[in-house]
Amino acid sequence: MLDITSEQFIIKPVFATIICEPNWQWKRKVPLPNYDLVYVWKGEGKLVVNEKEYVLQRGSCFFFLPGDWVTATQNSQNPLQLTYIHFDLEKEPKVRPVSFRIIQETIIFESLLTRYVRLFLIETCWAEAEAKLILKQLMILLLREEQQIERKADHIQHTILSAIKEVANHVQQHPGKSHTLESLAARANFSPRYFSRKFKEIMGQPVRSYLIEVRIKRAEHLLYYTGMTVTEVSEALGYTNLHFFSRQFKQYTGKSPSDIR
Repeated sequence: MLDITSEQFIIKPVFATIICEPNWQWKRKVPLPNYDLVYVWKGEGKLVVNEKEYVLQRGSCFFFLPGDWVTATQNSQNPLQLTYIHFDLEKEPKVRPVSFRIIQETIIFESLLTRYVRLFLIETCWAEAEAKLILKQLMILLLREEQQIERKADHIQHTILSAIKEVANHVQQHPGKSHTLESLAARANFSPRYFSRKFKEIMGQPVRSYLIEVRIKRAEHLLYYTGMTVTEVSEALGYTNLHFFSRQFKQYTGKSPSDIR
């Protein structure tokens, strides 16, 4: 929740919507003295803030803080059109927008920027009061968009987690089936490469290692509790080579199948 009122915004006479000259550069020799909101309408370029580089394109939006070091350049063949607004705050907000994002819902955001700049082009009654309200609304829009992005990311992460867990459970229920990376990835509706990476991240081990572990644990149970022979267990779990099964079993348990039985 934004913990500042519109009255706590301090309007600065530094704002404009401009099309940058072909040889335009922004190379400050001192850090920014106040807050600065910058929005890219069109064009291409690069911007560096506190040694971190960003690509400038339509919808790029920056929320700079006092003390930030900023430099920028543009593609002279595709010059930038920018809106920038400098302002101060009577107190530092506890919650503030992140330094960079690509604006997704541009219509309202762009109309507010346009309204802000036009307020001061001609003499307008209560322009400063309205400008403060617009600044607060712009910050609210930035914070709201962040929240929506976070919720979407949480939903995606939950979906991925559910898919991986479902596949892992499927493997446990069918340990003797001839599972492959490709078949399991298809079950999760992921590419094999992405599935492999996410499976290891969530389950803590590679797919192949998990498949073997599930089979060996099931083999232990069958040998110990059912009275099945080593050959019967080996075949039930999809092994076509008894010696390979015995070697893999011992590698994972430290004992031979016959010892367990």
